[in-house]
Amino acid sequence: MTTDCNATLYVVGNVNADLIMGTLDSWPQRGTEVMLPQSELRPGGSAGNCALALEAMQVRHRAVANQGDDGLSAWLAGYFPHSAAHWTRYACETSITVGITHSDHERSFLSNFGHVAQLSADDVLDQIPLRAVPGDIVLLCGTFLCLALSSHYAALLEELQRRGFITAVDTGWPPQGWSTAVRQQVARWLPFCDWLLLNEAETQGLGAAVTLPESARQLAGALSGRGGCVVKRGAAGAACWQGAHWLEQPAAAVTVMDTIGAGDSFNAGFLTALLHHQPLSRALQWGIAVASQAISTQPRRYPGWQQLPFSAEEK
Repeated sequence: MTTDCNATLYVVGNVNADLIMGTLDSWPQRGTEVMLPQSELRPGGSAGNCALALEAMQVRHRAVANQGDDGLSAWLAGYFPHSAAHWTRYACETSITVGITHSDHERSFLSNFGHVAQLSADDVLDQIPLRAVPGDIVLLCGTFLCLALSSHYAALLEELQRRGFITAVDTGWPPQGWSTAVRQQVARWLPFCDWLLLNEAETQGLGAAVTLPESARQLAGALSGRGGCVVKRGAAGAACWQGAHWLEQPAAAVTVMDTIGAGDSFNAGFLTALLHHQPLSRALQWGIAVASQAISTQPRRYPGWQQLPFSAEEK
């Protein structure tokens, strides 16, 4: 089995504090107060969740981010000791996302602006090597929350590809919705993106086609041609479209404890498989396996990458 991988996964974007509370099924009336039985303050954000999964999996990685300068800044940086020394500090509050869980395992999010909104392209490029080691991947997360960065995505992704990196993007959901302007903004950088990692709702919203397969196929056709459009489908597993071809991988049933960060955990598993030169079918399996263990354990646990199944040619 392959045990030596010199490539690195750089996870760029929203590393912030998450305050998870639940369970809530109806919003309280204005002026009232509700006490919830569950709460947890933890490091998070799409980039933060992915980096934490990679750390637990013992995968070579770096979280590329920035930080504020309030009382939460040192606390948050302490969870990323090998990365935070490189983060740019801004004179602002730490970004916080309040995640409200519901009894059907869905969740709602409320986020402030904070430091994440100020992350710049220069911050990112200063933390990433001028030349990639073969197989290095850069994943950009939280596209629409990183306000200062998102308008420079096309130039940033083009520069990353010039430096030799494989590029991947998980946009997340735009707070302003999937407007024509948002789709046009994304269309400008899709040609410089190798792998697009979305959930079903995001695929439908960005692709704007009648069906999910049509949207995924349309988005895959707009990419660089070196990867594909991956659609995370929750309990149904995951699928990937590459040109006219598509591949689907089912997921085994698990008892769900906490779905927050499920897609970020999938990203960690999927891209780790690519670091180890695994085929697409195996990459989908790794993504599903990591996400499945993450959402079904409390405290959350992740498999080590050595525990994940390798393809026959890697044994």
